[in-house]
Amino acid sequence: MHKFKLAMLGVAALALAGCSETMGQKEGLGTLLGAVAGGVVGSQVGDGRGQLIATGVGTLIGAAIGGGIGRSLDRADELAMQHATQDSLETAPVGTTNTWHNPDSGNSGTVTPTNTYQQNDGTYCREFQQTVTVGGETQDAYGTACRQPDGSWQIVS
Repeated sequence: MHKFKLAMLGVAALALAGCSETMGQKEGLGTLLGAVAGGVVGSQVGDGRGQLIATGVGTLIGAAIGGGIGRSLDRADELAMQHATQDSLETAPVGTTNTWHNPDSGNSGTVTPTNTYQQNDGTYCREFQQTVTVGGETQDAYGTACRQPDGSWQIVS
C-alpha cells in the first residue's frame, strides 16, 4: 500500500508538471510542491481505502493552494520566506513569530515554531505554522521540518 501511495503522488506530480507549460514557472512549482505536501499530509489520515481517498484529496487541495501562492510570489519573496523559515526553525523559541516582508511586491508572511521534539533516531524536528499574504489575502499552512546531518532544516510535511 505504501508503494501505491508513492506511485499516486508521482503520477500526480507528473500530471501537474505537465501543466507548467501553460502556467508560469512559479505557479507550476507551487502547484507541484503543494500537491506533494498535500498528498503526504493526506496519506497520514485513516487507513485502507479512506487513506487512499485522503491522499488524493490532500494532493488536490495542496495543488490548489500551492499554485495560488506560486502564481503570486516572485524570487525575492521566496528568498525572504526561506530565510525567515530557516531562521525561525534554527533560533526562535516555540511560540515566537518571525516575519518577512518584500517592500517591492508588498507580499509578506510569518513563521512560528509550535513544537520541538526529538525522534527516536535522535533527529530534532520542529512543527511550525506559516502564513503568506499576497495581495491582501492570507493563506495559512502547517508543517514539520527536521534537522539534516549538514545542519539545515528540511520540511518533511
